[in-house]
Amino acid sequence: MGEAEEMMIHPGAIQLNAIAPYFTMFPLDFPLSLLQERAKRGERVLDPFCGRGTTNFAARLLGLDSLGVDVNPVAVAITAAKLVSPTVEEILAEAKRILARPAPKDKPEGEFWTWAYHPATLQDILRFREAFLEESSSPVRLALRGLLLGALHGPLKKPGTYLSNQAPRTYAPKPAYAVRFWRARGLKPPRVDVLEVLRRRAHRYYTHPLPELGKVLLGDSRRMETFKEEKEKFHWVITSPPYYGMRTYIADQWLRYWFLGGPDSVSYGQNSGMNHGSPEHFASDLAKVWNNIALQCEDGAVMVIRFGGIGSRKANPLGLLFESLGYTPWKVVEIRPVPPAPRSRRQAISFLREVDPQVTEWDCFCRLVG
Repeated sequence: MGEAEEMMIHPGAIQLNAIAPYFTMFPLDFPLSLLQERAKRGERVLDPFCGRGTTNFAARLLGLDSLGVDVNPVAVAITAAKLVSPTVEEILAEAKRILARPAPKDKPEGEFWTWAYHPATLQDILRFREAFLEESSSPVRLALRGLLLGALHGPLKKPGTYLSNQAPRTYAPKPAYAVRFWRARGLKPPRVDVLEVLRRRAHRYYTHPLPELGKVLLGDSRRMETFKEEKEKFHWVITSPPYYGMRTYIADQWLRYWFLGGPDSVSYGQNSGMNHGSPEHFASDLAKVWNNIALQCEDGAVMVIRFGGIGSRKANPLGLLFESLGYTPWKVVEIRPVPPAPRSRRQAISFLREVDPQVTEWDCFCRLVG
């Protein structure tokens, strides 16, 4: 182990990493083992494409300060929930206060909402949505919001676990298809005790508190102004950028995006923030990120990038990565292939309605040179 202090962590505390699903999530062991073996006490960690905050959570477990950045509000909300430590009692007391609010007057209309949620359950969801839009910066509300994002939709096989009719837990069902599916099978949305769902989830994820450490920003790592408030340098960058062609992050998370204040219909207007118009444009955008974060890092900083691709895009992931690094101060020192993940755990699999051939993923180790 390096000089980083691994705190005495109850095994149950690690469960917080699974508070809500998100696409392209690498396993916790990936950043945790790197930092545990090599990081020194007091070093700082950056993930410019933080997704659900796995790198930030690994740093927190080891007592290291970190910053996560992402353009997707869903990713930022999930990450924020993994960096706070309110008590279970505080979470449930706040949930009761919100559930006692008057029913919101505005509610989404249409067949999807009638089939997706029991009317009473939807009213409770709307109470929380309205409250979070008013204020969502306190640790207890950040945690409560994360718990609800994880429970917002999922399968019916475990009654009282999720709030919706039968649905995937990782990506949101598309309305027209979902209504046809539910109607054809006579699946009615269950009446769910939202407070009881929150009680179970709060006990699972927040019973064993961790010191509050690290932060997350909603921003675009291609833009220097994203980092304008950062005064201290980083020593580690551990990240996995969007793969070329993966650009439906918000569309595939549209229900969680709606809960955070987005539209009540699928929005294809936002993507990963990267330019997917061509491999050249994509590599150019990645280069902007690598150059920006180089200015935020100490000389000799280590950057580890996990990168791959989807079979439907005729682009060599390793070639794209090398091209993006070519005009930056980051020197590639090692490349390792990532062992293939089981089909059910592939990073790209949930994005695709038809399964593409698996593309090799790579871990690229770089060092910042002056």
